[in-house]
Amino acid sequence: MELETYLSALRGKRAAVIGVGVSNRPLIELLLSHGVLVTACDRKPDLGAYGEELRRKGCRLQLGPDYLRGLNQDVIFRTPGVRPDLPEFRGARLTSEMEVFFNVCPCPKIAVTGSDGKTTTTTIIARLLEAAGKRVHLGGNIGHPLLSETPDIRPDDIAVLELSSFQLMTMDQSPETAVVTNISPNHLDVHKDYAEYIAAKENIFTHQSAGNLAVFNADNAVTAEEAGRAPGRVRLFSRRREVPDGVFLRGGEIISRRDGQERVVMPVSDIRLPGVHNIENYMAAIAAVETMVPDSVIRAFARDFAGVEHRIELIRTRNGVRWYNDSIASSPSRTIAGLCSFPDPVILIAGGKDKGISYQDLGPVVNERVKYLILCGATAGVIRQSVRTAPNYSGLPIIEVNDYPSAVAEADRAAKAGDVVILSPASTSFDRFANFMERGNVFKELVRALP
Repeated sequence: MELETYLSALRGKRAAVIGVGVSNRPLIELLLSHGVLVTACDRKPDLGAYGEELRRKGCRLQLGPDYLRGLNQDVIFRTPGVRPDLPEFRGARLTSEMEVFFNVCPCPKIAVTGSDGKTTTTTIIARLLEAAGKRVHLGGNIGHPLLSETPDIRPDDIAVLELSSFQLMTMDQSPETAVVTNISPNHLDVHKDYAEYIAAKENIFTHQSAGNLAVFNADNAVTAEEAGRAPGRVRLFSRRREVPDGVFLRGGEIISRRDGQERVVMPVSDIRLPGVHNIENYMAAIAAVETMVPDSVIRAFARDFAGVEHRIELIRTRNGVRWYNDSIASSPSRTIAGLCSFPDPVILIAGGKDKGISYQDLGPVVNERVKYLILCGATAGVIRQSVRTAPNYSGLPIIEVNDYPSAVAEADRAAKAGDVVILSPASTSFDRFANFMERGNVFKELVRALP
């Protein structure tokens, strides 16, 4: 179906758009421009100048605590962070910007999901394809909605998408190529339980056909099991063992094995990004795109690519101390991966808002990998407990501060030449920031302001 056909069918009908954040604003504008009677619903009581602009364009606003009351529109577009089974949605025709995009996108889609690494893997895939001369449209959970850009997408282009569990919950289509980086407990403050979280992620491959491709992490228990249920071709990637069809490590080299033939894609030393988790991200990307991207392009890209903002991002080196921003680390598993990226113990700034997952695995790694722990935020207590109750606790210095300026000042006081200071919160940002980007930017400003 073409986008114009879809929008023409909605002309004159009533639509509610739940959430007036960045991802849904192009959708609202698109619907209004095609004669759809739009009600924009948001928990915020005031949208400021943008709200007035929407009213001038004929959009009805439903704001504040009762923003979901009395919904009876012909179609409701759900924002990913709102559960689809709320009583207010009962009996409604529910969809989302991403679900509509899957219906109208004219080109093949490569989509990535996972608990950790999905943004970096998605970015690597898109950049590799671009470097190989492909016309790529990058979007989804990575922060760029693509629906309104569909008229500019050609059939021989490639859409590369990052998909969250919230976006996947109600998806009844899967991309031609699906990549699952790993699965571990996450977002249990929104999902009913871990089983629902896993089931949502699985929608990235369960609706594939026999001619499609799914790439799974062989080293992760959940994704390894899922690989046996994918309806299309399966390729695996593994840092720990050789796989029959996929990408793996042998010594210091990344090897691809495909159709019984194997070759060296590149040495691990070509990867500029620190950390073994980034080796896994590259292996996942290679398994997905190697038939479209020459090995020489992969090697050249890996040597130059410095990473995605807020993901073990080097801010500055000052007095011999390297400062890193890993604000994306909103779960213990993500912080563990960040800590394991450095050979020597680091000064860690952690803490934020809890999202209902266990911190038990974090404590032993902190004791092993951290020389000084600075806690700030609502999860400070539970992180402290995970460290002190771990079997390898041996008196790691722990300090709790009230805010980020104090955290940066304390880290600066404690750091010596050769040290690494990293913000890797192991928690969400919502105790004091709008999102992880704002958190990371505040941290970067404070670090850059050090004399």
